[in-house]
Amino acid sequence: MEKNTIPTGLDASSDIAAVRDEVRRAVALIGGKWKLEILWLLNQRIHRFNELRRSVPGVTQHMLTAQLRELEKDGLVRRTIYPEIPPRVEYEITDEAQQLRPVFEAILAWANSRHVAKPVAAAAAHHEAVSAGRRPSAKGRMGP
Repeated sequence: MEKNTIPTGLDASSDIAAVRDEVRRAVALIGGKWKLEILWLLNQRIHRFNELRRSVPGVTQHMLTAQLRELEKDGLVRRTIYPEIPPRVEYEITDEAQQLRPVFEAILAWANSRHVAKPVAAAAAHHEAVSAGRRPSAKGRMGP
């Protein structure tokens, strides 16, 4: 396996600065309290506005509208208006934003590993307490 190394010298600092700038630009596109969740939902299927609003607990109509407009401006979301009465508006993820699928999968895998690790750590603490002659309290904390 090849080891990643940071180049040395003047070029190294400019390379690091360039990478940092790219990371900042990328994070700015998907940063914000709701953008990743909106993109993840749209990665699953096309949604109408109210479906998104119901699917993102805690988001206000104003904030959802603002986040969708930013994502549309940045080319990550496509908004389609159908000339019906009442008008129907659908949002879908663009081909460019579909490249984020591995990011979503990595975040989900990381989150799942954290949920698995917590019960395992709690079980280990419980086992250690029982082995040491202590008993867990009713609230799950170790008693005397």
